Amino acid sequence: MSDQQAAPSGAPSPAQMASQARSKAPVTVTGAQSLVLSLEAMDVDTVFGIPGGAILPAYDPLLDSVKVRHILVRHEQGAGHAAEGYAAATGKVGVCMATSGPGATNLVTPIADAHMDSVPIVAITGQVNSASIGSDAFQEADIRGITMPVTKHNYLVTNADDIPRVIAEAFHVASTGRPGPVLVDISKDALQAKTTFSWPPRVELPGYRPVTRPHSKQIREAARMIAAAERPVLYVGGGVIRARAAAELRRLVELTQIPVVTTLMARGALPDSHPLHLGMPGMHGTVSAVTALQKADLIIALGARFDDRVTGQLSTFAPEAKVIHADIDPAEIGKNRHADVPIVGDCKGVISDLFDAIDADMEAGHLGDYVEWRERVAGWKSMFPIGYSEPAEGATLAPQYVIERLGAIVGPDATYVAGVGQHQMWAAQFVQYERPNSWLNSGGLGTMGYAVPAAMGAKAAEPDRTVWAIDGDGCFQMTNQELATCVINNIPIKVAIINNSSLGMVRQWQTLFYNERYSNTDLHTSHAGERIPDFVKLADAYGCLGLRCERPEDVDATIKAAMDCNDRPVVIDFVVHRDAMVWPMVPAGVSNDLIQIAKDTAPQWDREESDAVEQDLDADHDGIPSGSHRTSDPAEGDQA
Repeated sequence: MSDQQAAPSGAPSPAQMASQARSKAPVTVTGAQSLVLSLEAMDVDTVFGIPGGAILPAYDPLLDSVKVRHILVRHEQGAGHAAEGYAAATGKVGVCMATSGPGATNLVTPIADAHMDSVPIVAITGQVNSASIGSDAFQEADIRGITMPVTKHNYLVTNADDIPRVIAEAFHVASTGRPGPVLVDISKDALQAKTTFSWPPRVELPGYRPVTRPHSKQIREAARMIAAAERPVLYVGGGVIRARAAAELRRLVELTQIPVVTTLMARGALPDSHPLHLGMPGMHGTVSAVTALQKADLIIALGARFDDRVTGQLSTFAPEAKVIHADIDPAEIGKNRHADVPIVGDCKGVISDLFDAIDADMEAGHLGDYVEWRERVAGWKSMFPIGYSEPAEGATLAPQYVIERLGAIVGPDATYVAGVGQHQMWAAQFVQYERPNSWLNSGGLGTMGYAVPAAMGAKAAEPDRTVWAIDGDGCFQMTNQELATCVINNIPIKVAIINNSSLGMVRQWQTLFYNERYSNTDLHTSHAGERIPDFVKLADAYGCLGLRCERPEDVDATIKAAMDCNDRPVVIDFVVHRDAMVWPMVPAGVSNDLIQIAKDTAPQWDREESDAVEQDLDADHDGIPSGSHRTSDPAEGDQA
């Protein structure tokens, strides 16, 4: 329908109304029309959702919109993750929509996921009539109360006049400061009521004043500490990605020549090929990244939150390091680790100001000398690269090899999306990330089922970019129904299932810590000739191209066949070795000094430097042997 055409009912189309609104001409509409007009005014081009009784009034004017594309998903969780993928790929606010009760509660998981990973989404839900709220009406749920802990803010709208203002506020709150999810719950009678739409609405958020520019005093002090340090490390978190500050980060690294680690959420913030990039820290990080943090005398944390997966046993994390902690969320600073220099501000602004201050100090002759430190960390990086063991002759594929070849063939311009588990860690380790926003995953919440719908959202946002979902056979079975959505809406994502017939990461822990008692981790998807389901047949049933690969010599050809197919989604069932494990590994709750590069195999650095380390090594932590020996082969003992 063109902007000049009227809706079938004779009422103006939403596009016509939006045009009138922009010319300051108030228009009498329903609350539902006001909602659609508000979305158009916010330049929303895509909404992921599924209708139901309470939200149904909104779907009628949505049909007439020529600006908003609605993508009908198969499950509300898929709508939420798709909105996340859209937002993470573009930086724009993702939008999802659901009805009241179970429709709204099905959005709780992606909302919580977005909250943990600071993803800007607006979730719009229908609610029962305002007179019925609190009466346990059919499909009533207090979604505002339910989501209160996992939203940045949320609203209940019972007056149609409030819809434009609330939508404008929701988008503002979701996208400014620390990004996050905002829920807008609208009662059915508010959607049906008559109201006047005009734009822009009067937005008043007196209690919301996010600090974006850092204080100059803290910046100067940080620059002074950096110049005085001998073993500094830049600890880069997802905040740098969300702030679109990758270019600023690279300038700072080139200026200071300080080694860098990038967390799981920050992969791609600095190209993996950069010589000062040590890789990912934490539980499954590189030896060089973990060790550099442990041995540092100064940690410059940028948009990172000292998560438990990074720090390990907090009391033993980086025992000699002072901390400069920059984050847009003041609640994160000092939450887990004391900050000697706290800096509240947007990472883009913080890094730019820090660059200027350090540059000025260098011109004045205040130079940090990190030559010896760089040589030292480069030695660790060279001695302990990420590696893996090939399966025994006649065994199935090594999952690491599959992902390594996928990254090499597809290249750095693609977007890679992972669920959670072993495949997520291998994807973080073995794909080379050279650009920001090329790596999307569920980091903080660790949500199974994230990958397929998030990949769908990323592809809908950037249709010209190749998008691969790297998924596990467990994760894939949670949300694979969104393949139907992809087929119907011409969203040709590509899915690599790393099929070890198991809940792989849980099985790894059962191997290491539960005496190989594999309680309820066998999924029967490829082991011992079972294929329940057969992923190739499943792909075919959805209208996708289904492929299977079981031999190393077929990996490249299978990936290339998938790359050649662009008219529909592709699903590849990579049948991999089920006993492969993710290494390196720091078991939960122990010191990072106890990192293992393979089963019962730990690197030995200059441990005598730290009494605390020696004490840790003398103890038995969660069944991990206290002895260690030096090895130059990080893959030794990879198979359990």
